[in-house]
Amino acid sequence: MSDTATAALFRAILDEVCEIVSARGTGTRTRIASEIPKAATRGEASPEGLRQVGGEALSGAPTMWR
Repeated sequence: MSDTATAALFRAILDEVCEIVSARGTGTRTRIASEIPKAATRGEASPEGLRQVGGEALSGAPTMWR
């Protein structure tokens, strides 16, 4: 996958996972945005797996960040 395609995939997953996050929830978005590439580095390549990682990062975020 090219860097452009990878970035687009990460962005789409981030946007999907963060649909429920307030527009002011930049801390939560940042947390999720950092976890998705980490998972890809560890070998997670499927969009479903990356969504799951993003969802886990969202549920693990402190509630004041959501």
